[in-house]
Amino acid sequence: MYKNVYLKKGKEESLKRFHPWIFSGAIQRMDNDIEEGETVRVFTSAGDFIAIGHYQIGSIAVRVLSFSDVDIDNEFWCARLESAYKMRLAVDIAGNPDNNTYRLVHGEGDNLPGLVIDCYGPTAVMQAHSVGMHVCRMEIAKALKQVMGDEMQNIYYKSETTLPYKADLRQENGFILGGDADDVAVENGLKFHIDWLRGQKTGFFVDQRENRSLLEHYAKGKSVLNMFCYTGGFSVYAMRGNAKAVHSVDSSAKAIELTNENIALNFPGDPRHEAFCEDAFKYLDEHDQQYDLIILDPPAFAKHRAALRNALKGYTRLNVKGLQRIKKGGILFTFSCSQVVTKDNFRNAVFTAAAQAGRKVRILHQLHQPADHPINIYHPEGEYLKGLVLYVE
Repeated sequence: MYKNVYLKKGKEESLKRFHPWIFSGAIQRMDNDIEEGETVRVFTSAGDFIAIGHYQIGSIAVRVLSFSDVDIDNEFWCARLESAYKMRLAVDIAGNPDNNTYRLVHGEGDNLPGLVIDCYGPTAVMQAHSVGMHVCRMEIAKALKQVMGDEMQNIYYKSETTLPYKADLRQENGFILGGDADDVAVENGLKFHIDWLRGQKTGFFVDQRENRSLLEHYAKGKSVLNMFCYTGGFSVYAMRGNAKAVHSVDSSAKAIELTNENIALNFPGDPRHEAFCEDAFKYLDEHDQQYDLIILDPPAFAKHRAALRNALKGYTRLNVKGLQRIKKGGILFTFSCSQVVTKDNFRNAVFTAAAQAGRKVRILHQLHQPADHPINIYHPEGEYLKGLVLYVE
């Protein structure tokens, strides 16, 4: 039924440790005419079965779906999706009326490499990061509806920008199921417009939910600056935390529009909030010692290892600006969402920034991704979000 891939001698060791990636250099030979995105069975050089997964042209040649010799059918997809959903229920993220915004599937973290599914109320936004998951999108959507039942009314497929362009799939975003969807979702009792049509990721940065809650705890009576605000998530939480003033900054006019909409949805006519469409570095240069609390949550500075050095310089430069401009006794929330930047990389960049800024700095919290973005213990690369909360004298 499935075509076969054979590994070079000794290249099965990482698979014995359940790592879900097989690199192209580990392959000795494979059957003819294997198409990109096809499901393949993988064998050791001795001819023993070791894994089944999706084949893709590139550095990661096979993304492992199972280390057992199973059929990748409706039963398989339903079992994996049900397992993911049960875990979200167990940690009280799903099934909570005050919070209908969460990640249901987080790729390797849920043993479904190449697949992301975010839930916004009755709408699921599904995103394929591999050709194999794109090929299986209709089967996955069918299984998702079976598992979620009436709780799931719409499935929007959004993979135009996440699939490898060399695969030339000409994928267009659109609804697989439903379509008459309300774009307002609830996170910890706050309402947000979700732009799954044109927004970044699946339309919202679900992974900062717990860090936004922490910020709310610190916001009371403070003047807050939310840099790279995107949809204004941190700004909305700061408003509910009784901040004295909240300023949102982004270089994108669309982001500023979304932020203002989300503020109006929760705090209509509240004069404490202002939004500015401006470059982050320029804004920081022009506003010295004005803010008690600053959030630096930039887009990924490095998506590939080759860009790591420049990315670390970028994080250092940005944090120098933030540390220089914050008021004495201020609190700085600073983040990196670059997967290739490790916790130590990021901490060293911020340490360098503190030294260059000449400020006394203490770490209050070390932040990471929430429970609905789990890390497969056999795939440490899945730990991508890291953050620090700093007290700056």
